[in-house]
Amino acid sequence: MDTKPSDNKQPSSLVLNGVFTQGALLRGEVPKNATVTLNDAAVPTNRDGKFVIGFDRTAPLEHTLTVTLADGSETVRHITLEKREYNIQRIDGLEQKMVTPPASVTQRIKQDNINVAKARSTNSDLDALFTRFTWPAKGPITGVYGSQRVLNGVPKWPHYGVDVGAPTGTPVYAPVDGIVTMAEDLYYSGNTLILDHGMRVFSTFLHLNSITVNVGDRVKKGEQIGTIGETGRATGPHLDWRINLGKMRLDPQTIVSGTPK
Repeated sequence: MDTKPSDNKQPSSLVLNGVFTQGALLRGEVPKNATVTLNDAAVPTNRDGKFVIGFDRTAPLEHTLTVTLADGSETVRHITLEKREYNIQRIDGLEQKMVTPPASVTQRIKQDNINVAKARSTNSDLDALFTRFTWPAKGPITGVYGSQRVLNGVPKWPHYGVDVGAPTGTPVYAPVDGIVTMAEDLYYSGNTLILDHGMRVFSTFLHLNSITVNVGDRVKKGEQIGTIGETGRATGPHLDWRINLGKMRLDPQTIVSGTPK
């Protein structure tokens, strides 16, 4: 997906870059001390006036972004998103316990969800997310964001990541600087790693064979953080890479260019 800045002319008080589509993460900048709202909800800015906004899988297509400068003047930007059509992805051959988990693991799954939410609750002052993201692994794309998954014939939640297929042991690298907030084995996603990139933006890496960093570590873009595997609910070795803005699940392909080959 092309992640070049929009060619639309921007007012001097607002720069907004990204892919204007459902599922996108957009990065912007305003003058220092300006305030930003999206549809009347406050948008945090950092010390340099940079900010991020996101639109989930089924977000409405029309939005209003308002920038209020220190002198009280306003710039209003009307955002129109492109509507996306999502594929239906059928996956067969999974162990039945991974499609409909037994009651004996219900508590574990609940605790996994609590732990993931905690790992995504930090709000660091990193600004690495405003630099260029790179693919965390090399290989063909085998699954895309937003596709409806049918597991062993049972419709499930949409897929919220992009899958890169590669042999077990293939290195996984940090797509941009981050702080490790989770490195744990989870029921569904197996060995799972979460990186905080700042301003409530997180990368999550699922089904890893190994994790080579620890919670609290600061990692640099391009640093190896693990290896591809097929742990958890998976039918073959691959990396499932996800992007979150807080609780919002966004498409990694809206912030990275080209293909992971």
